[in-house]
Amino acid sequence: MARTTLKRVHGYLAEFKSASEVYHASEKIRDAGMQRWDVHTPFPVHGLNEAMGVKRSILPWFVFFGGAAGTATAFGLAYITQVMLYPTVVQAKPANIYTTSAFFPIMFELTILLSAFTVLFGCFALMGLPRWNHPIFASKQFKKFSDDGFFICIEARDPKFHQAETKALLESVGGKNIELVEDEL
Repeated sequence: MARTTLKRVHGYLAEFKSASEVYHASEKIRDAGMQRWDVHTPFPVHGLNEAMGVKRSILPWFVFFGGAAGTATAFGLAYITQVMLYPTVVQAKPANIYTTSAFFPIMFELTILLSAFTVLFGCFALMGLPRWNHPIFASKQFKKFSDDGFFICIEARDPKFHQAETKALLESVGGKNIELVEDEL
């Protein structure tokens, strides 16, 4: 009995000759209203985020609130243990709210620790990681993106994706070797 593999369309992958071509194609794709697409280049291209219409990440807000939670946690733990539950009198200094300067090292450390964890897990969540395999890796032409290839991939989950229209859009912006990328289910 032969086993059949089910596949679903991931999107279209198009190759471009240079960084300037992929930059201008990105502007046109952004203006066409596409939302779920990405550009793959062998090196960073200045201004490409603006050409793609990429908005600023919300990760800094997550990190701010993670750091604030670390500061509040450290202050709460130090105050409750050192002032309320087990007052520690050192060299006749009072055990009250005015001794918070002694709490600064642990407040600093927990601020940094929770900020770092927020960056790590926030990046994972925002990027959809861990993902062990990506459908675009099955493309034979995609293997050269890290060396000398410039690619744009428009995903099928884009609200404006239609196979014929998306392929025509990629052709109109100068895409070559346009390939339909499929994902095995």
